[in-house]
Amino acid sequence: MPPRVGRPLNEPLSTATLKRAEELDALDSILPFDRRDQLAVLLTDDDVATLKHLASEGMGDNTLRALASDLGYLEAWCQLATGSPLPWPAPESLLLKFVAHHLWDPIKRAEDSDHGMPVDVEAGLRDSRLLRANGPHAPATVRRRLTSWSILTRWRGLTGAFDGPSLKSALRLAVRASARPRQRKSRQVVTRDILAKLLDACAGERLVDLRDRALLLTAFASGGRRRSEVAALRVEDITDEDPVQADPSIPDSPPLPCLAIRLGRTKTTTSDDDEHVLLIGRPVLALKRWLEEADIKDGAVFRGIDQWGNIDRRALTPQSVNLVLKGRCRQAGLDPTLFSAHGLRSGYLTEAANRGIPLPEAMQQSLHKSVTQAARYYNNAERKQGRAARVFF
Repeated sequence: MPPRVGRPLNEPLSTATLKRAEELDALDSILPFDRRDQLAVLLTDDDVATLKHLASEGMGDNTLRALASDLGYLEAWCQLATGSPLPWPAPESLLLKFVAHHLWDPIKRAEDSDHGMPVDVEAGLRDSRLLRANGPHAPATVRRRLTSWSILTRWRGLTGAFDGPSLKSALRLAVRASARPRQRKSRQVVTRDILAKLLDACAGERLVDLRDRALLLTAFASGGRRRSEVAALRVEDITDEDPVQADPSIPDSPPLPCLAIRLGRTKTTTSDDDEHVLLIGRPVLALKRWLEEADIKDGAVFRGIDQWGNIDRRALTPQSVNLVLKGRCRQAGLDPTLFSAHGLRSGYLTEAANRGIPLPEAMQQSLHKSVTQAARYYNNAERKQGRAARVFF
C-alpha cells in the first residue's frame, strides 16, 4: 500500500518542510493560517516556488488560494494512488485515473468495492482531512481541480493531455454515471426576515456581537458580498460619502449616512476595474460602531476575537465568515446546515425581487456579471408571487 500522506501531530517537521512553511508564510495574506503547515507537508519545493511566482505576477488572491488548495489535494491523492509525487506533465493515464477515482456509479460501487476510489486511498485522504464527503465528488469540484491542474501545468511551461478526447469522453460519461445532483451553495437564502433573526442573536454589546452585526449588515446591504470579499475588506477601502435622502422621491425625507466600499479585485473583476458599492443607513452605523469600539483605524475590518475579547491583527478567513453566519443561525434557532455565507448573496437578490426592484438596479449593487445567474433568483421569487402555480388554489 502507498505511504500515507501527512504526519503524526507529535512528529517534528523535517528541515525541508520547515523551509517550505517559512516560504508559505510570505503568502500569509492568501493562504489560510491553519492550513499552512499541512500545505508545507503536501507541496514540493517546486510547488511552493510556482505559487510564489504566481503571487508575484499579480494573480488574484482567491484564484491563488484555490490553486494552492487544489495542488495540495492533487499531490496527496497522487502519492496515495501511485506511491509517487505528482508528475509534471501528468500522463493521460493519470488524468483518467483521477476521474475514475472521483466520479463513479454509487450502484456499481455497492456491488463492486473496486469501483471508484480504492479504499486505502480514500482512508489516507480522510486521515489527512482532505476528504470529508461521502459518495462521488461533485462534478464541478472535479472539473475545477482538473482546470487548476491544467493551469499549473501551463505555468510550468509544459503541455498536458487536458484537452484530449479521451479525458473529455471519460469526464462526460463519469458525470452521467455519478448521478450526483447539483447542490446549492446555500440551501436557504438569507432574506430580510432571516437576517432580522440573526441580528437579534447578536444584539449584545460584546465586541464579538458588534463585529457580527456589522459583518452581517455590511455583507447583505452591500449587495450580498461574497465571503472572500467580506474577509478582504480593509479600512482603506471605505470612504465617507455625503448623506443621502431616505426616499429620493421625497425632497424632505430624512438624511441617511452613506459609505462607499471599494472592492478592487473580485471573483469577476480585476483590481483595475475599481468597482465599488454603496452602504446606506443602519449598516453604516453598525460598521462605524464596530470600528470605533474595536479601535481599528487601518488594515482588516473584520478580525478574529479570542475568548477573552482580544482582537487579532489578521483578517477573518472566508471560512470564518461562513462560521460566523452558521453560529448565529444556531443561536437564532435556525438549522445551520441549511445556511452558508452565500445565502447572504442569493438572499439580497431574492429580497430585491420581492420588493420589486428592477434586476439591472439590483445588479449594480450585487455586481453580478451574468444576467442569467442573477435572474435565477428573480425567477424563483416571481414564481412564488405569480398566478401560474395557483391555478387550482
